[in-house]
Amino acid sequence: MYTTIEKVIFLQDIDVFSEVRTDDLVHLAAIAEEVRFDPGNHLYKIHETGDALFLIIDGNVRLHRDSQEIAVMGPHEAIGTWALFDNKPRVATATAIDETLALCINREDFYELLSDHVRIAEAVLKNLASRLRTVVDRVSAKMGKPEQ
Repeated sequence: MYTTIEKVIFLQDIDVFSEVRTDDLVHLAAIAEEVRFDPGNHLYKIHETGDALFLIIDGNVRLHRDSQEIAVMGPHEAIGTWALFDNKPRVATATAIDETLALCINREDFYELLSDHVRIAEAVLKNLASRLRTVVDRVSAKMGKPEQ
């Protein structure tokens, strides 16, 4: 079982929380629950309503749509990030490739936390906006359109 301090140290290395101050990560660590998945078990399935973010501590997770592989995610990677912000159905299935340990942050707990800690929301949204801007820039470059 990870201590709060160990969770904070882990969260510091997660991209989506890179803009969150260390003292605020303590609050995130408090709501992050450890979950284990055996090989072949699903963290979530396509079309299910997303309600949690998973942060992989150990193991590997395959993101796929039926037999089409999208990506393999490993330690220190976040999956299901958008589930913290909307309740739309999942766009892929996440399946543990090997024994996987992850931290799970539930959307309801996250929202409750944000009501008292607005800086966390600002930092996470800043990170997501930056990531989205990077994607838009890449797509624009591939289409031969100048950045604006």
